[in-house]
Amino acid sequence: MLKPSHIKKLIEQGEHQTLDFKFEISDSKKIARSISAFANTDGGILLIGVKDNGKIAGVRSEEEVYMAEAAAQMYCRPQMNLKINQWVEEGKTVLEIIIPKITGDICYAQDYDGKWLAYVRVDDKNFVASPVHLRVMKRRLKEYPTYITYTEKEKLLLDYLTENPHISMRDFCRLAGIKKNNAETILVNLIMLDIIEILYTEQAVLYRLQ
Repeated sequence: MLKPSHIKKLIEQGEHQTLDFKFEISDSKKIARSISAFANTDGGILLIGVKDNGKIAGVRSEEEVYMAEAAAQMYCRPQMNLKINQWVEEGKTVLEIIIPKITGDICYAQDYDGKWLAYVRVDDKNFVASPVHLRVMKRRLKEYPTYITYTEKEKLLLDYLTENPHISMRDFCRLAGIKKNNAETILVNLIMLDIIEILYTEQAVLYRLQ
């Protein structure tokens, strides 16, 4: 019996935090989002020419290699260096795009309005990094120590999360009677201290106890 190939082994894993399947590259800016998300999280692999269900479709032309490189060089800031391998599986070409985790910086991708946004990878999905998450990322890059004053606002939040699974930014502002910027600062400090964590959903960004 033949051993599973490298590509087949990857496909068998299914999509997850560090692996994503793409049927094709038709838009460099869309791929730039994925590059940003992987780079800002744990790094990862994009398999191009593979459908969501794992079926191998193959890439259509060499143009998709150039579009991936354009995504990394033109629509990512800073520019990202990708490793692109081409594999032939079932008589079809599959691109394996290896995206390293960025160090010492944050990777932004340009959207259709020209804005530069940072993305993160959560399980098998990409999300725009929330303002709180972005502040956490920047704080970690600077490696500054985190100091916190335990006030009634922090107590209200932690007491609430002890009794409830999560809270939104809006509900925290309402609960504590504070403005969004102050609420963000409290959340950033508690995340830096590994007391709470960010929960991304399709509907909202929430916060829960670590």
